[in-house]
Amino acid sequence: MGRGRVELKRIENKINRQVTFAKRRNGLLKKAYELSVLCDAEVALIIFSNRGKLYEFCSSASMLKTLERYQKCSYGAVEVSKPAKELESSYSEYLKLKARYEALQRTQRNLLGEELGPLNSKELDQLERQLESSLKHVRSTKTQHILDQLSDLQNKEQILMEANRDLSIKLDEISARNQFRASWEGGEQSVIYSNQQAQSQGLYQPLECYPTLQIGYNPVASDQIAATTHAQQVNGFIPGWMP
Repeated sequence: MGRGRVELKRIENKINRQVTFAKRRNGLLKKAYELSVLCDAEVALIIFSNRGKLYEFCSSASMLKTLERYQKCSYGAVEVSKPAKELESSYSEYLKLKARYEALQRTQRNLLGEELGPLNSKELDQLERQLESSLKHVRSTKTQHILDQLSDLQNKEQILMEANRDLSIKLDEISARNQFRASWEGGEQSVIYSNQQAQSQGLYQPLECYPTLQIGYNPVASDQIAATTHAQQVNGFIPGWMP
């Protein structure tokens, strides 16, 4: 009995689906290899599984070269199928851009002082006016930059002068404070020294004494004692030691 015809639809069983994928994938890769060998054909085969795994086969040395060849063939066929009017319009636009590009290059060389021989007097005058205008614009821009820098430097100078002025005021205040503190401390010490000197003078008084010590009769002392005794008798007071 022959095998029955297999209905082509998605296999619901996950395990059976994976087994079938592996068998069919290997068979397809084998057929691609056989085709490239038997028929000397350039074959490229790319397979992605449902999990995103890549399987590939290429009969040439590089898959990228085969893909580039495919893209060239595909896009070349598309370009050939375009209408003739669209191709003519694109070619005309290309010619215009090419002419503009060459004119700009020629003008740039003329501005640099190159290839001036083919120019006539009118074109040279126009080039001279253009250069003068450009030079004026450059000088104006340069002058404006210099003025801006000068203004910035003046602002910085003003800020530095104000900071210097503030520092000078603070320095004067600190100097005045130090002088006041020094004078105050000096005055306090002088007052303390004066008080100590006055106290020392009050505590230690010089004694009045005779320069010589006399043993025996002293006529001056006797006269003083006699005068004191006479005064006391006159006043009616007699010392207790007298009879």
